[in-house]
Amino acid sequence: MSAFQDLGLMAELVRAVSDEGYVTPTPVQARSIPTILDGRDLMAAAQTGTGKTAGFTLPLLQRLMETPVTGKRGVRALVLVPTRELAAQVAESVRTYGAHLPLKSVQIFGGVGMQPQVSALRRGVDIVIATPGRLLDLAAQGACDLSRVEMLVLD
Repeated sequence: MSAFQDLGLMAELVRAVSDEGYVTPTPVQARSIPTILDGRDLMAAAQTGTGKTAGFTLPLLQRLMETPVTGKRGVRALVLVPTRELAAQVAESVRTYGAHLPLKSVQIFGGVGMQPQVSALRRGVDIVIATPGRLLDLAAQGACDLSRVEMLVLD
């Protein structure tokens, strides 16, 4: 049994972590994952490269899987990031760790065409990873409904 399993993560997430070659969670992951799985709020600070993104992504994915989707798929988790580079990094983590799950995500940031982002939102996504400016633009246009958000991450 891997240490990630010991944290209470579901088999699909443990498999995805294992696919990436990780065996033992970092200290920030070992502390944050159980807290988030319990539904408690958390503020964590750690140096770059310590696994903070996986520390919130893994339990976020699991919590979404624990609550069935009813009706049309809508944004249930919002990850706000300050830059497009961080949006891309977080989106890649969501794809990597969610590889064995049926969840859909989209990254939203300025400096690129809006239409592909609007199209993805219309098709339905569970997770939005966004910079504030573009998110506000899309929300103001009615393209991004945040009324069903269950989890918010400020990264």
